[in-house]
Amino acid sequence: MLRELWKHRALYTAISPFYILFAVFGLFPVGFSLYLAFHKWDGIGEMTYNGWGNFRYMVTDNEFWQAVGNTLLIWVYSTIPMLFFALIIAFLLHAPFVKMRTLWRVGFFLPNVTSIVAVAIIFGALFANNFGFLNFILQTLGLPMVQWLNVPWGIQIAISSMVVWRWTGYNAIIYLAGLQSIPHVLYEAAKIDGATGMQAFFRVTIPMLRPVILFTVITSTIGGMQLFTEPQVLVGNDGGAGASGMTIVLYLYRESFVNNYFGYGAAVGWGMFLIIALFSMLNWKLVQGKK
Repeated sequence: MLRELWKHRALYTAISPFYILFAVFGLFPVGFSLYLAFHKWDGIGEMTYNGWGNFRYMVTDNEFWQAVGNTLLIWVYSTIPMLFFALIIAFLLHAPFVKMRTLWRVGFFLPNVTSIVAVAIIFGALFANNFGFLNFILQTLGLPMVQWLNVPWGIQIAISSMVVWRWTGYNAIIYLAGLQSIPHVLYEAAKIDGATGMQAFFRVTIPMLRPVILFTVITSTIGGMQLFTEPQVLVGNDGGAGASGMTIVLYLYRESFVNNYFGYGAAVGWGMFLIIALFSMLNWKLVQGKK
């Protein structure tokens, strides 16, 4: 074994930078966070072993479960319309009558590469309580203003809108790639068999897109459970009115880097990992269905 390693030392040396960087900036932080989750530490003094104390406190902490509930609500508000609009956009971009397809693809994908902080600031101006653009439209229509950032549902709608705006184009491009990979002969065979356009959509398109839909649902679940910048910039570290914008990652950040409970923050991180894993498996089962 060692002789083989030495024999191919030049090759292993060439690929070693990736593994060294991964070990330092990926593997070590993950391992250290697991170690830290069983300790009390304020980031400066000595660590104190706490056993399962951080995890026991987490499962009885009302703020943690409120953050979980907020995250799930925002995920529902954003993921369902986001994937729906993405599928419609993909079909339109795939249609033969659409001109300048490359330009449209770039335009829809552009929000994904925009700075999240800049997007949060702009949406904060759109949803501003007194001088926001949405309230200006409501007043123009003769409707009463809405204190978007002073009510829980308004905060969650604002955060969800940012997610939808940022990721719809990204998922549309993925759906478009899936549509382009479907053999055209399947549609011709369905047409010969007398299938209508709607029947072809549900009997050909959706089954062939199932792996792509599964991928977008899983990635949207992972991304939705890790929301941080949007609520942090929009409503601050406390989550706004009624802590309705307090997501799991924002709660982790507050406990770790504001309150300096690094051990408990690490435990919250591992709790979030388990939640993401469970929801990913649930989505897998729901989308895959029975073979």
